[in-house]
Amino acid sequence: MSTTVETGHAKNVANFEKLITNVTSFGRSYNPSRENLKLEALNTQHAAAKAVIEGVNATEPVFKNAKSARDIAFAPFNKLLTRISNALKASATAVEVDESASYLFRKLKGQRATPKKTDDEKKAAEAEGKKTVEISSSQMGFDNRLDNFDKLVKLLASVPEYIPNETELKVDSLTTLYNDLFTKNKAVTTALASLNSARIHRDQVLYTPLTGVVDISVDVKNYIKSVFGATSPQYKEISGLKFTSPS
Repeated sequence: MSTTVETGHAKNVANFEKLITNVTSFGRSYNPSRENLKLEALNTQHAAAKAVIEGVNATEPVFKNAKSARDIAFAPFNKLLTRISNALKASATAVEVDESASYLFRKLKGQRATPKKTDDEKKAAEAEGKKTVEISSSQMGFDNRLDNFDKLVKLLASVPEYIPNETELKVDSLTTLYNDLFTKNKAVTTALASLNSARIHRDQVLYTPLTGVVDISVDVKNYIKSVFGATSPQYKEISGLKFTSPS
């Protein structure tokens, strides 16, 4: 019969609790000289381990919800950009304005001013001794898109001819949209920073060499083996408890 060995942060903490329960049952026979192997220290470390697991569990949904809210807000963005572009084209704007706007629209949609060369075109250039260097024009990260959208809205605000009747295309509405997208993006950034901080703290408590939960647990098991023997009932009770570090 095959068995599945459960791994992960929560499993390490759960097994640590089981180890402490067994240690407690040994009574005075469990008497290590090393301070952080003593029962009181183990209980303190277990409380800290539970706290950091709960800390990650509390911050993960905040990040996921913030990310979901941002994704939903950005979902209709490209269609709106197309409508803005068409509204601008329908205005009696100067060529220079249209060119500036076209540049920003390309950036916002991740489009290139000139198409990338095909493999055949690259091979032909190489045959002529020409080196093909293509720099990525994509700025599709949320921060970049917001920066370019801010530039576009400010450009539109400076163009007297851009006066659409559609409410959602007006500069005031676009400014409100930018502020909303900026706020949602900032919420993701803040939530991610909190989540990363919680994960770092968790990893410190669980996996710091010598003093983390995993190394301490291994040392406790070794101590029990030294006191009771490798074939003792006491050691057999805890020998199957697995503690793993992230690879």
